[in-house]
Amino acid sequence: AQEQEYLRLIDTANAPIFGVDHDGNVNVWNKCTATLTGFAPDEAIGKNLCATFITAQYRDLVSDVLTNAMRGVETANFEFPLATKAGVRLQILLNATTRRD
Repeated sequence: AQEQEYLRLIDTANAPIFGVDHDGNVNVWNKCTATLTGFAPDEAIGKNLCATFITAQYRDLVSDVLTNAMRGVETANFEFPLATKAGVRLQILLNATTRRD
């Protein structure tokens, strides 16, 4: 029951929340992220975040931030462009933290 409440909170948050697994593949894509990007969760889940949604010049930087988060090194207020389905670049302010189950 607590896990369901946690998932509902993430999905309905009024902020874009997305998560990746150890391979960098999207495993969380909430409604706000879907609305902002135009990509539905089923279009994003399982795709590599950096290769699919991050502009080329930021891929290595974002990948490093995510790798560090997996190692427990958090990053706050990292700004980068996220690509939308319409080809627009959104400036996103990322806070990367490790999710522990």
